[in-house]
Amino acid sequence: MSKYKGKRVLVVGFGLSGVSVAKYMARQGAKVTVTDMKQKTDLQASVNACADLKIEYELGKHNNKTFHTAELIVVSPGVPLNIKPLEEARELNVPITGEIELAAAALKEPLIAITGTNGKTTTTTLVGEMFKADDKGAFVGGNIGRPLLDYFNEGLKAEAIVAELSSFQLDLTEKLTPATAIFTNLEEDHLDRYPDMQAYTHSKKRLLRACDRNSFVVLNYDDPNVARFAEETQGKVIWFTRRNPLNIGGAFAENFCGVYYDSPKRRIVARVTGKEEIFDLAQFRLFGDHNKENLMAAMCAALAMGVSPKAIQTVINTFKGVAHRLEFVKKKDGVYFFNDSKATNVMSVRKSLESFVASPVILIAGGRDKNQEFTPLVELVRKKCKILILLGEAKEKINRAIGDYAETYLVGTFEEAILLAFQKSRSGDVILLSPGCSSYDMFRNFEERGDYFKKIVNQL
Repeated sequence: MSKYKGKRVLVVGFGLSGVSVAKYMARQGAKVTVTDMKQKTDLQASVNACADLKIEYELGKHNNKTFHTAELIVVSPGVPLNIKPLEEARELNVPITGEIELAAAALKEPLIAITGTNGKTTTTTLVGEMFKADDKGAFVGGNIGRPLLDYFNEGLKAEAIVAELSSFQLDLTEKLTPATAIFTNLEEDHLDRYPDMQAYTHSKKRLLRACDRNSFVVLNYDDPNVARFAEETQGKVIWFTRRNPLNIGGAFAENFCGVYYDSPKRRIVARVTGKEEIFDLAQFRLFGDHNKENLMAAMCAALAMGVSPKAIQTVINTFKGVAHRLEFVKKKDGVYFFNDSKATNVMSVRKSLESFVASPVILIAGGRDKNQEFTPLVELVRKKCKILILLGEAKEKINRAIGDYAETYLVGTFEEAILLAFQKSRSGDVILLSPGCSSYDMFRNFEERGDYFKKIVNQL
């Protein structure tokens, strides 16, 4: 018998994660109530997805009494944890959890968990593809767009679970124990939700604290914010770095376990399984140092979990990338268009600009500010950008920070931004959408923003 049978379970937030939780709990025999501040008309697709299940709905507002009398509250990642009904429930000692924690508690398969500020989705996708190339079934989900509880709702079977985990999802984890944890990088982000960088880091480190002595912990040596995690984990550390360990020297080189980029020979060298493996990058299609880091992080996890080197090389040769991550859209009149709509923070814009070595860049940026500083972009804008085109709620703030370092235009619409960029471009230029902000001032999400960019570009 399920431990949730007959329990009053309140699901807060009715997006993808909330739907998956509601289905899971209803089928476990729980008395499920769903609440969301949106009206039913805005959530009709979610309601329809649960039409065959016995679920109560409280939509358009939260009923405090329902929070107070619940026996378990499951909060979706997009819901702030400091809303008044949740704070009151906490004071009444009502258990509050999230979808990831529920899934982790039910999992028997090894979990590969990926977090970090940027590169999570590409790394997660790469790990999944490496398992697939080795004929090892892996379920890929989490923040990548497929809830982990779908694994149980759909009755699936896999040899491993590969999960992208955001800080919002990690905030509600307590007993997660990954077989492998990957930390891609760590820089300032989501300061519209967290009071400071320390609080954001604390959230990410929930995954680090969840690792036990049997866990593999994959760390980015080139990111000092991540490298220091090695001193705080009891897990087995596997490094990835763009530097040859011999150039770092000391005990690090002598005891190196991980993968590194051998730049002169354009290859990756791996020392994870006890013997050295060499991987050729001649056919690797993604450009930019950050994508080499994503690849190496995925390789560390795959090798640690027993994926064959042959399968990994196959993925290196065939992987085409993920939509909205420095995605090439088209070339017109000698001008190259790139869609990097997923660049929702300053660090990701920086990584994108660094990827263009010789081509002048016309950068389209802006959107809803996440309470971040844009001044770290000054030097790159000065060196790389011939023109800045700014839009959205944050355009004035971005202009004050970096507008003096390139020819700058402030516009009102996406169409205007793209048309102006093309009008100002010359053969050999790159027009790059890399907003550095969230999309919610003009779009439902970054995917819609990126798709709209591609639509307009393809109409030119």
